[in-house]
Amino acid sequence: MSATRRQILSRTGASVAGIAFTGALSELFAGSASAAPRTAGYGPLVPDPDGLLDLPAGFRYRVLSRQGDPLRSGEGLVPSNHDGMGAFAGRRGRTHLVRNHENRVTGKIAVPTVPGLTYDPAGKGGCTVLELDGRNNVLGERVAIAGTAVNCAGGPTPWNTWLTCEETEDRAGTNGYTKDHGFIFEVDGADPHRTGAVPLTAMGRFQHEAIAVDPSNGIVYETEDAFERPFGLFYRFLPERPLGGTGSLRAGGTLEAMRVPGVPDLSVVQETGTRFEGVEWVPVPDPLATATPIRHQDFGPRGITHAQKLEGCYWGGRAVYFVSSFARAKDGSAATHFGQVWKYEPHRRRLTLVVVFGPDTDVQLPGESPDNICLAPTGGLMVCEDGDGAQHVFGLSADGEVYAVARNAQALTSAATAAGGIPEAPEWGEFAGVTFSPDGSTMYVNCYTPGTTFAVTGPWC
Repeated sequence: MSATRRQILSRTGASVAGIAFTGALSELFAGSASAAPRTAGYGPLVPDPDGLLDLPAGFRYRVLSRQGDPLRSGEGLVPSNHDGMGAFAGRRGRTHLVRNHENRVTGKIAVPTVPGLTYDPAGKGGCTVLELDGRNNVLGERVAIAGTAVNCAGGPTPWNTWLTCEETEDRAGTNGYTKDHGFIFEVDGADPHRTGAVPLTAMGRFQHEAIAVDPSNGIVYETEDAFERPFGLFYRFLPERPLGGTGSLRAGGTLEAMRVPGVPDLSVVQETGTRFEGVEWVPVPDPLATATPIRHQDFGPRGITHAQKLEGCYWGGRAVYFVSSFARAKDGSAATHFGQVWKYEPHRRRLTLVVVFGPDTDVQLPGESPDNICLAPTGGLMVCEDGDGAQHVFGLSADGEVYAVARNAQALTSAATAAGGIPEAPEWGEFAGVTFSPDGSTMYVNCYTPGTTFAVTGPWC
């Protein structure tokens, strides 16, 4: 432990928990359907002769949708930049798969504008929804919300809607936008017109990444993926109508930011099991960021707690888990790491570092930064990799084993290859939006670019 970390921990009263690493890691699987999360992988990946998705033996994939194909609704083309995603049970055994499109103004294929579902006609982002039968046949595909911007991740609500998050702070008049952006929107995959395109302004205007909802009281936790110092904050939203169902979040509420006393930057904490008691929540002075971005605002003489690249977020058991994908001192972080997973227990006001990825740690993620994460119904944590080179979905077991579940190599075609020349190197596409069907039999995952949605079936249990 460095002198800096010693000073911080002594000032804050933090204690390094006297538990083995595996004990801390097993906390990640709280709330999963399996009482004994998987302790081994599924074997080596088998190269796909079609050059799209390598999987272990016994698994197979189906391409559900690709960017540029016609939407089955006839509204236009499948948009580009597939990102966060959620799967919801529908009637007669059907599944509604709500998918984000993280289009900036430079996005190749915009989400088509649809009357009643469009927020800002200048925005190219939004969501589409696929309706699937029990065998993953696509029955329908349509726009769920349009005219938003940089729809990165989000999360499901207890009442089976999707909260899609804009990862931008662009105002009206910037990049051609006609309205302010940086909001969360609610999307009903079964009937998008029930939710429309209404920004949930009380939940804050900032570079949103993901959310998780406490099913006992409706409190929504939010991550901020800020790109420059000061880095993002971890928030909670206290709704006026908790657990009120579809549309209830429009009633407003109170937005607060997390303060870990004496810890201005979470990157300095790199020993698993380190925990902080007495976490505080501070009201955000101006949630709409009318004059100053929230992370720049004045939270008083005691300040607020920041972290670089706050991304994935989910609820498990009685706690919320969130990811810092990486921290780099060269970018201005107080320390460097290759990924953290944090656990916050509201009933104890306790924050615990449960995983640190990277060199010289207990969990060696072969590639780079963990991004989207989800609990597998059959046990295990699924992690989407976001880095350079080959891109994977990794599984993480309770004892710290990392195993490859999928590898994505979007095959390139060229005149030289078609003519028998030297094949081009594969174009690796980032994975995003990993989620499971309501019955746990299928893993759905996106390739960000070229936008592709896969359904993966096999011996998950």
